[in-house]
Amino acid sequence: MSAAGNPPSNAIVTIADGARLASAGCRFGSTLRGPRGFTLIELLVALSLVAVIAVLSWRGIDAMARAQQSTQQHTDEVLALQAGLAQWRADLDALMSWPAAPAAPGQPPASGPASQRSLAWDGRTLRLTRSDAGDAAAGLRVVAWTRRPASGQWQRWQSPPLASQAAWAAAWDAAAHWGQSDTEPPAAAGASAVTLARALDWQLHYYRHNAWTHPLSSSAESGSATQLLPDGVRLFLTLAPGQALAGPLVLDWVRPDFSGAQP
Repeated sequence: MSAAGNPPSNAIVTIADGARLASAGCRFGSTLRGPRGFTLIELLVALSLVAVIAVLSWRGIDAMARAQQSTQQHTDEVLALQAGLAQWRADLDALMSWPAAPAAPGQPPASGPASQRSLAWDGRTLRLTRSDAGDAAAGLRVVAWTRRPASGQWQRWQSPPLASQAAWAAAWDAAAHWGQSDTEPPAAAGASAVTLARALDWQLHYYRHNAWTHPLSSSAESGSATQLLPDGVRLFLTLAPGQALAGPLVLDWVRPDFSGAQP
């Protein structure tokens, strides 16, 4: 040391060089160790979050798919009912008179209401004779509407085009058998049936002589009223719950050439 008590210059250089070397060594060692990784707990937490997000996403997608399916089913049921009611009107618009089948040998000819069997309602099934596609020259069809008591299905049946009275008589009887069966029987050759909706009940009223009456009431069956086709038909249909549309439905049809007072 110098007389003033200061360290020699070579000692100061040595201390400074040592500090620089120590600092460089620390930096070099830190570089060799590399970046710090994730711990096991951090990985488990991340996996748990990913699992929760996946479950929530799946539930959302499933809910959207169910909603889309429900909406599509609702739309299909509404369209089916609309098509059925449009077909109901089309059948009545094409209604035409067709005489009963000739009597069997040794039997008296048909008389009374059965002599004109264009439209027949027995309280359960409606049968009618209509022109095919609005053109009588193309043949006739027998159409039946009924409700199955067991299933509540409201159904429509139609025969193939008919070109003879014998074929019409057979189809007329086949429609009656089809309508009165508790379960849907196999369709006859060329015939077809379709289910339109489920109903709790259905009834009809006819419009004759400026009044609505039940076709099977005593007043309607008396006199010559049953010999005339009605000027209008009123449909009472009670749709079963659990469908797109439910509850009572009333639909009036008026004969296209009706010129009297409106019902």
